[in-house]
Amino acid sequence: MKRQNLPTGSAGDQAEQVAKDAAVNPWVERLARLGFAAKGIVYALVGLLAAQTAFGIGGKRTDTQGALQTISNQPFGRILLSFVAIGLLGYALWRLIEAAADPDHKGNDAKGILQRCSYAVNGLIYASLALTAVKIVLGAGGSSSNASRDWTARLLAQPFGQWLVGTIGALVIGLGVYQFYQAYKASFRKKLKLDEMSDAEQTWTIRIGRLGLAARGVVFGVIGFFLIQAARQSNPDHAQGLAGALESLAQQPYGAWILGIVAIGLIAYGVYYIVQARYRKIGTD
Repeated sequence: MKRQNLPTGSAGDQAEQVAKDAAVNPWVERLARLGFAAKGIVYALVGLLAAQTAFGIGGKRTDTQGALQTISNQPFGRILLSFVAIGLLGYALWRLIEAAADPDHKGNDAKGILQRCSYAVNGLIYASLALTAVKIVLGAGGSSSNASRDWTARLLAQPFGQWLVGTIGALVIGLGVYQFYQAYKASFRKKLKLDEMSDAEQTWTIRIGRLGLAARGVVFGVIGFFLIQAARQSNPDHAQGLAGALESLAQQPYGAWILGIVAIGLIAYGVYYIVQARYRKIGTD
């Protein structure tokens, strides 16, 4: 008779074990890969729309929520958006599993905990984006286009709100700098099944990954700058999200060129995530 393994230890230990079991579940892996593809599609579309604007052939400067609405407006858009919503939920689930089960072995030191907390926050952000996609599919509309200003206003209304918003702005800029560091080091290679790629595929994956991360670094830097401005002026109207950051780049000298380069970078970032849907190491890989 096969002996059953009964759960032991604290509730926290049991929850971590459940997360570890989920990390190697084949259905979780499939959802995670669908999630990487969905995120890639959304960012590639944001970049494509911005590039069209920069090069004067239509398009618009929008954010991830605007990209979801654009998908919905296409023929069979709601069906397509339903798959994207499922994918985004899968991506959010995988990020939360990464935070709880630590399949990448980030550890429990200060640096590891910080990284795992960032996974959890990222998971919650994409769960919210998936919910927005579901609302659009159901005809309930998406979130407010001024979401960044809304939550900035709520934070500014709290005790020490200006310091809090300013600190978040500095952290976002720091995250942008980290994106540049990742682009330089190309450390993302460790998470890919490079042995399953040809030499040409490896070369192009690293190139588009670097370009995409650099573009994200620029966007995070602009968003962080506006958050610091909002804190200094105690005015949430200064806060900008992705769409506002792209708009700001377009208004600079040679703005069309700057926006075009960043837009191409965002397309590259999207393509990089689509590549990850196939070659990312997930679970026990």
